[in-house]
Amino acid sequence: MTKALSHSFPRRLPSVVGALLLGLTLSFGLAIAHGTEAPASDSQGANRPAAGASESLEATSPARVRLISQEQYFNTLAYVFGPDISVSAHFAPFRRTDGLLEIGAAAAGITSGQMQEFQRTAAALAEMVVSPAHRNFLIPCTPRHEDAADKGCATTFLTSVGRVLYRRPMSKAQQANLIAQAGDAANRLKDFYAGLAVALEGILVSPDLLFIMDRSEPDPTRPGYRRLDSFSLASRLSFFLWNAAPDDELLKMAEHGDLQTLQGRSRAVDYMLRSPRLETGVRAFFDDMLGFDDFAVLAKDPGIYPAFVGDTVQDAREQTLRTIVDHLLVRKLDYRDLFTTRHTFMSPSLATLYGVPTPPGWTSYQIPEDSQRVGLLTQIAFLASHAHPGRSSPTLRGKALRELLLCQQVPRPPPNVDFSLIEDPKSTLRTARERLAAHRANPVCAGCHKITDPIGLALENFDGAGQYRDTERGAPIDASGNLDGKSFTDPVGLTQALHDSPGLPACLVKRVYTYGTGGPIKANDTSVLPYLNSQFAAGQYRLPDLLRTIALSNAFSRVTDAAAAPAPTKAASVPSAAPPVASNRVAASDRLTGAQK
Repeated sequence: MTKALSHSFPRRLPSVVGALLLGLTLSFGLAIAHGTEAPASDSQGANRPAAGASESLEATSPARVRLISQEQYFNTLAYVFGPDISVSAHFAPFRRTDGLLEIGAAAAGITSGQMQEFQRTAAALAEMVVSPAHRNFLIPCTPRHEDAADKGCATTFLTSVGRVLYRRPMSKAQQANLIAQAGDAANRLKDFYAGLAVALEGILVSPDLLFIMDRSEPDPTRPGYRRLDSFSLASRLSFFLWNAAPDDELLKMAEHGDLQTLQGRSRAVDYMLRSPRLETGVRAFFDDMLGFDDFAVLAKDPGIYPAFVGDTVQDAREQTLRTIVDHLLVRKLDYRDLFTTRHTFMSPSLATLYGVPTPPGWTSYQIPEDSQRVGLLTQIAFLASHAHPGRSSPTLRGKALRELLLCQQVPRPPPNVDFSLIEDPKSTLRTARERLAAHRANPVCAGCHKITDPIGLALENFDGAGQYRDTERGAPIDASGNLDGKSFTDPVGLTQALHDSPGLPACLVKRVYTYGTGGPIKANDTSVLPYLNSQFAAGQYRLPDLLRTIALSNAFSRVTDAAAAPAPTKAASVPSAAPPVASNRVAASDRLTGAQK
């Protein structure tokens, strides 16, 4: 019966659910915008920079409402149901904001088309969970009769699953409504598991799952201020460090109030940093920070770069992420050394481009000391993604270095710029340096190119696919340059200059902090950055220490908006959102059986 129904359920989302979620996005956003600020006498101190290595007691971050990302959604489901419970889905991407896609989640809404995708995904996942292939180990009970409702078994499953997916215990009203939906659907569909799928689908499209809501409460240690409640703090920690919802252990800590004490939160953060799930979170952050979402459309001209094949794109991405995880998490080394390290990993498809012997699979690889390849800047991922399909681009590479790694904004080129000197394949100017020098003769172009070209030209020993070369069109390549007053003569010199730049670790601190708190820096949380920078330096620029410092900071747990995300109301709760889903499925059954609604 369930299988038959799966082909007959309408794929159009009932308009009431879409309208509900769009309304919730607006109402939560208004709640944040009109939240009560801290008293004026205290809030003035929030803008003072922290002195030395001490964090300002007034440091806070804004409470926010964020839309869950596709990766976070499926990471959470993998924890709850196992990695094989997955379906093909395409959630709309966020708009990159202040250097990160994840920050765009705080400004993302849901269109009716996007909600239909959530609905389709939820329906497919729910049916997979209750299917005969999975139900025996995912559902911890067996109904007395498979063709009718079983309140006890439904309660056992839905209460447990709802707690983890909602990231907090369900209210009695929520439980009662979900169990009633499951029972009503089971009796009408003559299938206990189909009824369970109805309720589970309601959970999977609920605002309580799709939105990460920062609910706040008065801070007893700071009268007049607010702090995240225990479950919102657990969610902020978990999405920050694991890129997924809290697990059962973290939820128990929240239930017991452990997260609201520094000692208890320290234990929780240390537990999370020891977890293998930390690698998932770190990969997600650097994937976002380095703009690897662009790899989905990265391609090279096969006539110019025949060695850049289908596997190259994914392997290039994976090489950089493996290097990062090994360097920062496994060996716990200085973040700055990522840009001067000669230790990396190699795959067969990459070995061709690097011009080294082909390994049988992913293997550890040490770059020779006499090589100009060193650090992340000279890996295929950076070089190929910041180049054109048929040629290199010093401008794109210089722009990427400044924006991605130094948090500096490079202005966009003005309209109607003449690029003919750069793009003309028949130009008598043989090297990119010569062509860009002629291009900069235009005063309209000179300003921006002075920012990007002196560093981008240092990578001209690598073509558009990232392969090493000594010449371009027969002319020797001059890889000299300058980064903010520090001169160098080759790619190795550039990587060392970047390593030594104070902007490099400062940019990482800013990016990690905004990633963890879910939005751009605001006036009330600027005071935390000097503190985080000093702590990062004192800890020899080790990422795990930075993550721990941020997670335990006042600004991470204290918020400025008193009404950032209100307690669940009838409009926001699952019982109000789920009935249209259930009625949609039952309507399909009625049509199959000829019944009249």
